[in-house]
Amino acid sequence: MAETTQGFKPSLGLMDATMIVAGSMIGSGIFIVSADITRQVGSAGWLIAVWLITGFMTLIAALSYGELSAMYPKAGGQYVYLKEAFNPLAGFLYGWSFFAVIQTATIAAVGVAFSKFLGTFIPALDIKDENIITQIGIFKIYPAQFVSIILIILLTYINTKGIKNGKLIQTTFTIVKLLSLFGLIIFGFLLAAKADIWNANWADAWTMVKRNEEGAVVGGVVGSAMLGAIAASMVGSIFSSDAWNNVTFIAGEVKNPQRNIGLALFLGTLIVTVIYVSANLMYVSVLPLNEIASSPQDRVAVSAANEIWGDIGKYVIAVMIMISTFGCNNGLILSGARVYYTMAKDGLFFKQTGTLNKHNVPEFALWIQCAVASLLCLSGKYGDLLDMISFVVVLFYALTIIGIFILRKKRPDIERPYKAFGYPILPAIYILMAFAFCVLLIWYKPTYATWGLGIVLAGIPIYYIALATKKDE
Repeated sequence: MAETTQGFKPSLGLMDATMIVAGSMIGSGIFIVSADITRQVGSAGWLIAVWLITGFMTLIAALSYGELSAMYPKAGGQYVYLKEAFNPLAGFLYGWSFFAVIQTATIAAVGVAFSKFLGTFIPALDIKDENIITQIGIFKIYPAQFVSIILIILLTYINTKGIKNGKLIQTTFTIVKLLSLFGLIIFGFLLAAKADIWNANWADAWTMVKRNEEGAVVGGVVGSAMLGAIAASMVGSIFSSDAWNNVTFIAGEVKNPQRNIGLALFLGTLIVTVIYVSANLMYVSVLPLNEIASSPQDRVAVSAANEIWGDIGKYVIAVMIMISTFGCNNGLILSGARVYYTMAKDGLFFKQTGTLNKHNVPEFALWIQCAVASLLCLSGKYGDLLDMISFVVVLFYALTIIGIFILRKKRPDIERPYKAFGYPILPAIYILMAFAFCVLLIWYKPTYATWGLGIVLAGIPIYYIALATKKDE
């Protein structure tokens, strides 16, 4: 592997950065997770409210991160912000969690979604018991998982050849999927929306109920249980809205990062929030709530597309999701490796991870990320990964935004070309909402949320081992 003393090259403009924000956010979630949200909250009003709450939180966080990205316009993003605001341990725990679960598990989940929808054309790739290859303990191995791994390896290889290749894929695929989603929404309203379905769905819009897999109401949700239902349902919407911060990891490769990163964060998250809320309004105009909740394999978009275009609809959506997940994973793979690179420069990750190849990209970091994501493709179900990722990622978002308050006191001298919008009110609201979500998730969905917390805490001894190793060198 050829090394160079050259650093990252600023080659990404505002359009490229915005496409990385939007493209990394839009994967498979918007096509799938509304089924589970509807089972959790049961009504049209609460379904839309969950997406609006998530969009509100995402926009606040993105606007807040603009201040941090302008203060520290360098590779590493959130890792750097936590290290500067708190201490190196806080930064390391984020970087460790990012490597162990946040980025790698997201790459795996998006890769598995790509393969699942490729199964629309190749039935052997459908994740069904008749397609199982083998079972190792609790893990069932399907051909689709190997396709996911091949996809991750391919995109990793492309991104080792330089930022321009990754940029071209990201911009192209993001534009295509944005246009496709707008098309789905518009055609849904024009060709398949029915007044009787819309009116029936909104007739009792704010009575929260629980629905089963067949979409039938199985009981009311009242009192404190409503908070638990909202938190449980937000697992899907938060996963679908995550990865907006990936552009901060590649700040060293963005032109005029003090201006463009904050602007890209705002524009990208706003575009995606509008699309997500509009898509769900389209769903409730086309499908009865019981059909949204009972969509086969949670493929709500397929059920909607069947109403719009008939039997060909499932193939239209399958192509859309494959384009979407391909572009999404490219953005995740491209940006994630820059965090490990920055950690290695601080002596807190594998030394070789801190080198750039002749194309000025951290090739070794890309390949070890690829290895962990590939293992996670074999390890768990889509929903299990969502629970674990959502808890950990929101926890660190809250801590990072607390960092804005700390740095205002600790480093008032640093130039702030952009300041957090609505400070201190809006960042404080985000922090309260984020911690409430984490507490409720541990209370109501403890298994994988607790695993996520355990992975974070496991980083503490690893940090001190890394420090000891660094001293011995």
